[in-house]
Amino acid sequence: MHGRLKVKSTAQQEEQKRQEREKKLKIFVAVRDACFSKRKEGIWDDEALKLTQQVLSSNPDFATLWNYRKEILMHQETVKEKDEVQTIYGAELSFLESCLQTNPKSYGSWYHRGWVSSRMPKPDWARELTLCDRCLSLDERNFHCWDYRRMVVKMSGVSVDQELAFTDRLIGSNFSNYSSWHYRSTLLPLLHPESPEPPSPCLKPAQTSPPPSPQTHSHRVCEEQLLKEYELVQNAFFTDPNDQSAWFYYRWLLGRAEREDMISCVYVSRDEERVAVAFSRPVNAQSVGLLLVLDGQPQRVEWRSVHPRFKHSPLWICDLPPGTISDISYEHNLTVHWTEKHIHRDCALYTGRTESYCRDSAMDQELFRSELSVEKTSVLQSELQSCNQLQELEPLNKWCSLTIILLMRALDPLGYEKEMLAHFQTLREVDSMRSAYYSDLCSKFMIENTILKMEYAEVRVFSISDKNLTTLCHLDQLLLVTHINLSSNQLQRLPPQFAMLQCLEVLEADNNSIENLEGLYHLPKLEEVLLKNNKISTLADLQPLASCPKLKRLDLRGNPVTQIANVESELAELLPAVKDLLL
Repeated sequence: MHGRLKVKSTAQQEEQKRQEREKKLKIFVAVRDACFSKRKEGIWDDEALKLTQQVLSSNPDFATLWNYRKEILMHQETVKEKDEVQTIYGAELSFLESCLQTNPKSYGSWYHRGWVSSRMPKPDWARELTLCDRCLSLDERNFHCWDYRRMVVKMSGVSVDQELAFTDRLIGSNFSNYSSWHYRSTLLPLLHPESPEPPSPCLKPAQTSPPPSPQTHSHRVCEEQLLKEYELVQNAFFTDPNDQSAWFYYRWLLGRAEREDMISCVYVSRDEERVAVAFSRPVNAQSVGLLLVLDGQPQRVEWRSVHPRFKHSPLWICDLPPGTISDISYEHNLTVHWTEKHIHRDCALYTGRTESYCRDSAMDQELFRSELSVEKTSVLQSELQSCNQLQELEPLNKWCSLTIILLMRALDPLGYEKEMLAHFQTLREVDSMRSAYYSDLCSKFMIENTILKMEYAEVRVFSISDKNLTTLCHLDQLLLVTHINLSSNQLQRLPPQFAMLQCLEVLEADNNSIENLEGLYHLPKLEEVLLKNNKISTLADLQPLASCPKLKRLDLRGNPVTQIANVESELAELLPAVKDLLL
């Protein structure tokens, strides 16, 4: 204890403590073994209740004995009158309170309490809510208590708006109450849903259908209520800018968009007689019911992901039977059906064309923006101004800088690109331990901006050289890209997702730190790979290139692999189709 002088114990005192511990342990083991014996013999009497209580009082996380205790109580239900059962369960709740005093975060105690309350003939939910309030006042982050409270609220029919007021009260007394902010994020979609359907007034036990819950209800909130939340959270982070709880909630408010399930692109190639289908999220095409119809006839095809590592992928491909679409003088119409979602997408391959595609752009899908409507951007602009004012007062506050970046991206990701890069530099300096995270996040945003620029220009060339990229993402959006330039960055690998670039013909990746080419896997159109000044050190690192049938040119100058004896002959054996090899 603070302020109390620590007194060294003598050897005799240590020996007395050891003997006391041994004595307690012997008693504990004896009682435990007695409980096990009774359970094995199928004895569910009052003595068994007393024995389990003796053990659980000192160790409330003994799950096996809680289960035995359940068996005893269920047996009592069959031999006792209803009033007696009520009394027995009331005593059980009192015993559980003493266990929670021993360990307020005992999972076993809270779970057993929920089980007891659900079986009581006449549960006193008001008493349970009071207990939860008392426990949360002692420790506002007692997650087991929060879980139990949600169960009590659901069973007792407490209205959602009452629970929202409960979070108001807790947040008002302590802005750092992360659990309350989180609970609030689950309540708002119930009380103020984005859909036109009326909100459910209570979290009552279901009669014929389950009530809405954070697990089953849409997580979207109507804009009117969403905008009101900004004032509350702004008060919190202006009061304590360094507390992360309100900032995390603010980030949830800014980025809750959920992408709609859709087939975002269908691509067909005559040369490879191949169809590629891109989805708005990773799926398992072998289990979601994917059907390809060609000129009105269903096709028996085998769908596969672009890399053997992926069981779920946003991109799936299949090969058509030989000769199906190879004749350039014929027109073909394809339809891909996602039967599980009742969604389909059409694509026409016209006469004289070697390929065709039908897609939604990243702009159409609004992939990289907040879901707030254009009419409300003035509110986001006001939020940005507020955060800028706070940063003037707290220039080294990382949460403020990160939030400014998110607001800028919600407003105008391309227009604020330079300011965003400056803020990322600040973040790396003030929070150096997380500099790698900020570099990866910055890389993600730069890739998003480059995708938007590429689509505005309506080209299939993706150029993002000399941008300090540390990672690659959104590669499913680059299915149609024919030429990619990643030179002069800080990339260490081409990940398996890189195999989604099924139309890629030229890869420029000079002056990086690449040592892994796993993503250059079965790229059917890849002809030229430029990897000058990287860290490829073994022939095994180049093995994925052997799966690219059209590869003709390879530049490996400045890589350690070029120092291997007989490397040229080894590469000729590994990559016989490569005619222009630069070492």
